[in-house]
Amino acid sequence: ECGWSSVSDNYGTAIVGTGDNGRHNVIDLTQEMKDAVNNALTDKVPCILATASPDGKPGVGFRGSMMAYDNSSLAYWERTFRRSAENVLANPHVVILYRNPQTRTAWKFFGRAEVHTDGAVRDDVMNRVVQAELDRDPDRKGAAVVVRLDRIESMAGEILMSVDE
Repeated sequence: ECGWSSVSDNYGTAIVGTGDNGRHNVIDLTQEMKDAVNNALTDKVPCILATASPDGKPGVGFRGSMMAYDNSSLAYWERTFRRSAENVLANPHVVILYRNPQTRTAWKFFGRAEVHTDGAVRDDVMNRVVQAELDRDPDRKGAAVVVRLDRIESMAGEILMSVDE
């Protein structure tokens, strides 16, 4: 039997799905999470993307274009095609950090990145990117990266939502 429960920490509250084993077994971004991520650049707290190369070397960078793509995915516009993009193409496992110290809200979003260099998904993400970020790619040569989430944690490492594999 599955149900819903509320999990809180010092950084906020999330509504999570739980199975009969007590594990959270669904990713369903809350409206609070969607609003926070979608407004991160405007709020001057851009999300941070962490990647790793195939040999384990870490990479990290700000992503001002990060957005809630749907109820279980985040997305961003990749315009530089530098180290983070190389890492994502070679190793799709990523972590996205959102933290707003003023609201004491923070989450770690874990997932697998998918790069879309053309097609409907690319166009959809591009059309939703905040203008300030899109202006940095005047020729629109970027790609959409959609991160299918499989786990969300609080800053303390408590699993708020996850998908059983």
